Amino acid sequence: MMNLARIPEHMRDAVLDYVNNGREPGGFLGAVLTNNLVEAFSRADHINTEAMRDWAHLLYWELPCDCWGSEEIVEAWIEEHRAQQTKAKGGE
Repeated sequence: MMNLARIPEHMRDAVLDYVNNGREPGGFLGAVLTNNLVEAFSRADHINTEAMRDWAHLLYWELPCDCWGSEEIVEAWIEEHRAQQTKAKGGE
C-alpha cells in the first residue's frame, strides 16, 4: 500500500485516482509523473514547491515503477486502465 503521508494533502486524491484508475493527471502532477523537473516547478503551488523532495520520495519508494518516468509511460498507464475499464463494462 502506498504511503502518501509525505506529499501535500490536497494532492493525495489525485495521485490515488491516477494510480488506481488511470485518471489523467493535471498539469503539475503530470509533470511530476513524466519526470519533468522544470515543468513541475513551473506548475507547482507554493506548498508543492516546498514538497519537491517528498515528491521524489513518493516516485522512487511508493509508486509502481511502471506508472511514472516519461510521457510514454504515463500514457501507457492511462491506456491500460482505460482498456481494463472498457473490458469490465463488457466492451472490446
